[in-house]
Amino acid sequence: MEAARQAVERDPQAGSGTDWGYRLASLAFERLGRDAEAVAAAEEAVRLAPGSWTARLRLGAALRRIPGRWRESWAQATRAVRYAPEEPDPHVLIGDLALLRGEHRRAEAAYRNALRHLDDHPGARVNLGLAFLRWKRPRGHHDPAWPVDPRETGRARRALEVWSRQVRVLLAVSLTAVVAVALGTGVANEARIGGGAMLAAVLVITLRQAHRVRLWPYVPGMLSRDPWLGVSVSITLLAVAAYVAAITTLPRAAFPLFFGPAPEPVDGVWAALAALVVFNGALVIVLRVLVEAWRGRPVRAMAEFTAVHEDRTARRDIDVTLWLMAGRAWSALALVVGMTVVLDEPGWAFAALAVPLAFGWARARGGLAPCLHQVLAADRWLKAALALLTTASLALGAAAAVPGPGLPGTVGGWFRLIGIGMLAALVAVFAARSAWAWWRGVPGPWRASLIMSESGDRRLPGDVRPPVGLSGEVRRAFTHAREVVLAYADSTGPRALAVGSVSSVGPDGELRLIAGDDAWEAAERDPRVAVFVADPLDRRFWAEVRGIAVGDTEAAVLRVTPEHVVVGEYPGRHQGRPRPG
Repeated sequence: MEAARQAVERDPQAGSGTDWGYRLASLAFERLGRDAEAVAAAEEAVRLAPGSWTARLRLGAALRRIPGRWRESWAQATRAVRYAPEEPDPHVLIGDLALLRGEHRRAEAAYRNALRHLDDHPGARVNLGLAFLRWKRPRGHHDPAWPVDPRETGRARRALEVWSRQVRVLLAVSLTAVVAVALGTGVANEARIGGGAMLAAVLVITLRQAHRVRLWPYVPGMLSRDPWLGVSVSITLLAVAAYVAAITTLPRAAFPLFFGPAPEPVDGVWAALAALVVFNGALVIVLRVLVEAWRGRPVRAMAEFTAVHEDRTARRDIDVTLWLMAGRAWSALALVVGMTVVLDEPGWAFAALAVPLAFGWARARGGLAPCLHQVLAADRWLKAALALLTTASLALGAAAAVPGPGLPGTVGGWFRLIGIGMLAALVAVFAARSAWAWWRGVPGPWRASLIMSESGDRRLPGDVRPPVGLSGEVRRAFTHAREVVLAYADSTGPRALAVGSVSSVGPDGELRLIAGDDAWEAAERDPRVAVFVADPLDRRFWAEVRGIAVGDTEAAVLRVTPEHVVVGEYPGRHQGRPRPG
């Protein structure tokens, strides 16, 4: 920050166009958490060099962190891509902005474009893996394009979550008490009245939390963007309806709990309603674990992470992805066990042997060989989980291979029990790892621990690249020449226009051209241009400046920001060659 400040203050001609110091200051402000000042510095850089893709990129990256300015950030990022399509960093920013909104296909396309230009870009690799996993940021309910502070939508989300949790717990406890009173003492009518009175408490909770939701127009969008919030709200409404139905149809007969005649069978519909009210929380947890484990393509994501496994963010995401793959394998083995029990066919257990084969294929396809040992050494819980999965699959396969029925007491039955025991132990390992992560405040074995790659890695960000300068002889040529040619491309091919002259050359090499309407129209169609000039004194050399042309209506000039400079000598007795400018 101090170095950037001195760079700005020591440049006496900063108003002429130099933007490097402001870009450095913006990045320093951003990493210090001073987002508003980062945006101000980046806006000054764009004002000084409107044709600089690095300035546009820096402004887009700074705006991304300001609530409600996502669309402005997207506009700056797309302009940076238009100015420098051959650079990877503008494509990465486009991908990051798309990933933050959950637009995974658009993010994939942007990251692939970046990797075409730089194959080992760590940010593009890591974030492309997240796109394959269909990752959603922690505040997935909030659309970055909304003109509202995410803290406001966060408060609305918490109010909805608290309402859902309180109502469901209250209904479950109330129905349990009502059933205990009605079926234990036979006073069904009184129990029904007491259960109905609990709906007043539900109304009080609803009104209290509804008062805290002050962004009702955004609630439908929040529910659609955060599926689990939508599930929580929906299942609460279903639980209320099921509770009302269960109270209304409460059995009238007395079924003593501790003594007396045996209870009569309970109607299946009523039992289903009661189960929905009492066990909906456990159902949602199981459903969420399964869905989160099976969403996305973890093997392809793993291949992207391992390509840059030296990056700390990549190693963290590798660990979480392996836990997700372990969750998939556990659910598959649990399904195999269920099929063997329900169908009473031990042969179904042969399918369990596919799990080690699948892990071996994933290890080879995902390129885990260089970093698997390092990841397992850092997370011994994961090592134990993979060992339990392998043991469970082999035990279940052995249970199918042993002749005879897999009944308890037989060899096949013992192998099956070992497999089931390993699966139960894996659940305990996952629970212990989750509790340890929660207690220590470290990333846990769940999808929410996946993180994006930020610009704080060891690679120098592209938006702090120094500007392209002009040598003294090239400056003199543009300053004194009266025959300057502007070259550009349109739909019919390359074109060239003679412009009047260069009015000035900025300290960072920015050219200000006095040009006609044709040149202005050409720059609007495609800002990537080239400016040619010959040595006006003795015609020794020529210079070509490729850059971005942006019209300045106030000064009535075309401002060309250099991106590449080539200087060549005119052929004489000895053929000249291009040389750096």
